[in-house]
Amino acid sequence: MVGLVAFQGGKIEICGHDAVSDYRAARACIGLSPQEFNFDRYLSIREILTYNAGYFGIPSKEAARRADELLERFDLTDKGKQSYMQLSGGMKRRLGLARALIHRPRVLILDEPSAGIDVELRLALWEELRELNRQGLTIFLTTHYIEEAQQLCSRIGIIDQGKLVALDRTETLVSKKDQSIIAVDLDRPVSEMPKELSAFQSDWKPGESSLRFPSCDPHDVCTILDAFTVAGYRLRSIDIERKSLQDIFLELIGKKSEEREC
Repeated sequence: MVGLVAFQGGKIEICGHDAVSDYRAARACIGLSPQEFNFDRYLSIREILTYNAGYFGIPSKEAARRADELLERFDLTDKGKQSYMQLSGGMKRRLGLARALIHRPRVLILDEPSAGIDVELRLALWEELRELNRQGLTIFLTTHYIEEAQQLCSRIGIIDQGKLVALDRTETLVSKKDQSIIAVDLDRPVSEMPKELSAFQSDWKPGESSLRFPSCDPHDVCTILDAFTVAGYRLRSIDIERKSLQDIFLELIGKKSEEREC
């Protein structure tokens, strides 16, 4: 989308502009914040922003005004004259986001935006991204943090081995797997699974007293309890959890891995 690598087939349009034949207009619509820091070490933090604005034809006075606004927004004003090498990891992330926004793009691409920052800064960054999205900015986010995707994204795509294996709205993706995980803890180890539960998926191993049934309808709890009661077991605890996006991700990736092995 931003021209860093050549694509092998198909066509990319950004805000109505072809990414190849109308590259300048397409690129002007995009702000990119990469995972790796690639700032010019010979520029101050403020200059990093103003120079980047110049690449998009923004006059120097306007670039300076926008740079000051972004430095204030991301709490970097007092660092404006310093080298980026003097910043903490979280500050560098904020600088990367400010640089991506200096030309006021319509699309923002973030590659692992919360990698390497602590929990407090991550939550602050999430709120900033939510506010940008509320203001009308379209955000593409790549992340290995499943919770981050579920918290921030209205649509989620899951990629495995370079192939898109799922793409849908977040709530739809989760509801497609509208099943629960039933976890039971029994009074003694289970030597043999009751035959009534032979059709149920389970992570049980002989000799364990705690069992999880990962693909269940909530109503299946009665069947599971009845089967263990008839077999002479007493229940110590039971927990019913709705499947999370992480569970769905692991299911999809696991199935694709099995298919590749076959």
